[in-house]
Amino acid sequence: MGQVIDGCRRPAGRLSTGGDSGEDEVDAGEELFSVGLTAEFRAIIHEGGEATRALDQHGNVLLDEPDNGGRPEVLRGDLRRILVDSLPTGTVEWGKKLTGVAALGDGRHELTFTDGSTVSTELLVGADGAWSKVRPLLSDAKLEYVGTTFIETYLYDADERHSAAAEAVGDGAMFALAPGKGIAAHREAGNILHTYVQLNCPAEWIAGIDFTDAAAATARVAAEFDGWAPELTALITDGETAPVPRTIHTLPNRHRWDRVPGVTLLGDAAHLMPPSGEGANLAMLDGAELGQAIAAHPDDLEAALTAYEGAMFPRSESEAADAHELLALCLDDRAPHSLIDFLTG
Repeated sequence: MGQVIDGCRRPAGRLSTGGDSGEDEVDAGEELFSVGLTAEFRAIIHEGGEATRALDQHGNVLLDEPDNGGRPEVLRGDLRRILVDSLPTGTVEWGKKLTGVAALGDGRHELTFTDGSTVSTELLVGADGAWSKVRPLLSDAKLEYVGTTFIETYLYDADERHSAAAEAVGDGAMFALAPGKGIAAHREAGNILHTYVQLNCPAEWIAGIDFTDAAAATARVAAEFDGWAPELTALITDGETAPVPRTIHTLPNRHRWDRVPGVTLLGDAAHLMPPSGEGANLAMLDGAELGQAIAAHPDDLEAALTAYEGAMFPRSESEAADAHELLALCLDDRAPHSLIDFLTG
């Protein structure tokens, strides 16, 4: 299974390469098979989405690989819909924003929400992303900026209204890279081009851009690609949504914690890493394995959490190291050729 999330792609059978957007594409076939949602999954597959091409800054195609059907992709919003629709009504309570967590002892915790309501738990699973409010119960680890920022834009009705950019992107993912910078885009269902502009830059530089002024921010980002092919820069300058900066933060590759009764983490809360095309997949695998561990130890929750974490820790450590390597390949001194060498094995 392969995907594009936040501008990086991991191909099947090779090095094991979000965004938070509800329209990011993920691959999750194995986990959905395990919960009986294979038919629903197949109905939302983005056909052709696995195609990959690499360009130089002048728009010359250096690599063009078709979708071989081996790693089907779906939009994250569609994936969430089929998962939520499979649950009993009321299982998910919407409109609750967590503000704090307190330990009550004996493995119990109290959650406080912005509306003033509280709830106590016997099992607390922190699946609350990069800036997790649950993580401090387990770990003192702090997020670190990796020195790379992605700027997100969209083009709609691409084939009709942005034909040159659409042709450059092709049927799936496109990477136009140079040392320290790049324009990565992906064709999504509905004739949409979703772009992540990649820049190695200090956090202070990106903070100095006023993204509330969309026109000025777009011009400032586009200036970094002066002289690039117009069909590539159009992915920035013709954006139909305000550009959104995504400063890339990570947890340490070897992020682990000692067992704390009644609480654990999954997904980005547990192992935030550079965008690599695997973040959502890892979160789903975490969730599936946590559920299996609980089912295997119905009378011993701590044994279940110990078994889950014992498998999750080494997996996430390996994936994080690979993700850092892939991000470096995309923007190193040989870009785009480092990524092309990787993609061609």
